[in-house]
Amino acid sequence: MTSPRFVRMMARSMVRRCPWCGGRGAFFTGWFTKQPHCRSCGLRWRRGDVGFELGAAAIAAMNTLGPLLVALGVTLTIMWPNTPVAPLLAAFLPSALLLPILTYPLSYTMWQAIDLTWREVSPDDFCADHIAAGVFDPD
Repeated sequence: MTSPRFVRMMARSMVRRCPWCGGRGAFFTGWFTKQPHCRSCGLRWRRGDVGFELGAAAIAAMNTLGPLLVALGVTLTIMWPNTPVAPLLAAFLPSALLLPILTYPLSYTMWQAIDLTWREVSPDDFCADHIAAGVFDPD
């Protein structure tokens, strides 16, 4: 099986598509509801790894904390030494609460792309129904 390149898989994952096949709405049926495999290619969500959510949570933390720390650093650099704390809290607190919600599906699909790059894909990683229907070709 030939794997798509990492950049292509990450680009697909950033628009909530399956990193492997690029199928639309692959794993998510809603913003928070997932299904066990891609609707297009049948790629399983976890691929036999019980700690898959931990990697997705780490990506979610980076997606949330990264932009917030950069914005805070720029804001403090511009406003130092007279930094108004109350307006900063009023701006950053809602952002800290909303960013994890907005990036929830992206963190999972981004982690899926990273996982597909690190661990080799086998036919066992795909739903048997998709293989039987001929959607997935193991060669």
